[in-house]
Amino acid sequence: MDLKSVAYMQKPNKTSDKLFPRILLSITFVLFVAYYVYSFSTGTTNGILLIISAIFGAYMAMNIGANDVANNVGPAVGSNALSIFWAIVLAATFESAGALIAGGDVVGTIKKGIINPALIQNADVFIWIMMAALLAGALWLNLATAFGAPVSTTHSIVGGVTGAGIAAAGWSIVSWSKMGAIVASWVISPLLGGLIAAGFLIFIKKTIIFKDDQRLAAKTIVPILIAIMTWAFSTYILLKGFKHIIKLNFITASTAGLAIALLLYFLTKPSILRAADKLPNTRVAINKLFNIPLIFSAALLSFAHGANDVANAVGPLAAINDTIMNSSFSAKAHIPLWVMVVGALGISLGLALYGPKLIKKVGSEITELDQIRAFCVAMAAAITVIIASQLGLPVSSTHIALGGIFGVGFLREYLTRNEVQEIKEEIKKTHLQEQMEKLEEYKNELESLGKLKKVDPYLIKNLMSKINEEKKVINKIDAGKVHMSKIEKKAVKVVKKHELVKRSAIKMIVAAWLITVPAAGVLAAMLYYMLRGILLP
Repeated sequence: MDLKSVAYMQKPNKTSDKLFPRILLSITFVLFVAYYVYSFSTGTTNGILLIISAIFGAYMAMNIGANDVANNVGPAVGSNALSIFWAIVLAATFESAGALIAGGDVVGTIKKGIINPALIQNADVFIWIMMAALLAGALWLNLATAFGAPVSTTHSIVGGVTGAGIAAAGWSIVSWSKMGAIVASWVISPLLGGLIAAGFLIFIKKTIIFKDDQRLAAKTIVPILIAIMTWAFSTYILLKGFKHIIKLNFITASTAGLAIALLLYFLTKPSILRAADKLPNTRVAINKLFNIPLIFSAALLSFAHGANDVANAVGPLAAINDTIMNSSFSAKAHIPLWVMVVGALGISLGLALYGPKLIKKVGSEITELDQIRAFCVAMAAAITVIIASQLGLPVSSTHIALGGIFGVGFLREYLTRNEVQEIKEEIKKTHLQEQMEKLEEYKNELESLGKLKKVDPYLIKNLMSKINEEKKVINKIDAGKVHMSKIEKKAVKVVKKHELVKRSAIKMIVAAWLITVPAAGVLAAMLYYMLRGILLP
């Protein structure tokens, strides 16, 4: 072994150095949860199962924080509206607030009604199903996060419940119509999110960016956009964020949201006008007007996510707790405060320790986002959920957010590739002008020769030939047959091949989406058999 090899081996592994403290903190949190549950479950029948389930729940919550929360703050970070540090602080705060304030006190024990509880033999089997589903969902999320693939936590737990349910009672336990709706959401969610985000971006481009005086246009349009955003998020929060506290129908929630939007429009418009007056008339400067709305959108999305998706972590745990305490299982389970705290703290800790990887992936590695594009993605996230909930369509917040990012990215590609035709038209115009100038030059030269008393016939014949040749070239150019130089051909080729959406990222994310339910299902089935084998006498 040479000295260089020894020197290389002695260099510290920076990745390992950074990873070890995070793993240590994670283990400390899980052990603290286990100790807390042990402190009040001693002597309880199946108390050891509750402790193990609490460990699985804490692990699941951390994985939700590491993977799913990135969708709420990633666009704001990618557009530089927020630093990654403040994004984590904001998301952790509002995720916890959403979970603890509006997370509800009751949760459905069978997620999405995908398996028939009547076919579950007894309470022990139900506990094993929930434990297997919880651990399988957590393991799949952990794997997806390691590979940098943002996936749906709801689909992960649904896959886990499905797989464990089939292992326990056979294929007939699954409601295949419900599963069909979930499969449909793989297409519906990103498609709706992408179309809405792209639609807003087209609107902003036509009403602001493509105007000669962008600043003047922004003074009119930006307050309206912020009002629309306020309406969308107010309605979204009232319908989804506070649904466990107060039940409102769409008309009531949207009317209240509209009132809030109108109030905010008149309150914020003067400050937007003052801010716009200080900005130069450029796209980069106009972007700054969207910073504050983006920060608010990240906060509200995190609050709604905490209120709704924390149940993915604590729902099965609450179901196990309820079953153990009552010695029977039911369709609804009470969520004790300690269970909700485990979910809230676990999501926050997972986000802080492991979230930056997915935040960067969502915010900047799929396509380049500025504040305007990120604003369009945030709008798509809120409006798509509202539309889908009213139409009864199953959607995933993860798929919506990423669909919005794909939407603005592919729209930019489409608009960029349209520039190929513009480049060709410019080349055609330039070539046509050059040929017309040559033709005029030859005609003038012929006219000059005609004034001379004695002219060589060969010169006249040569000039006539050049004039006819130029006319043929001009006709070809008019017909669109432009002979481009190597440099011109290269310029057109570069624009044609210019990709603004990273294809490798899309392939990995879509593949992860497609296999989330089956992968979590297979894992859960294996874990169910393992648990049953260990726990049966």
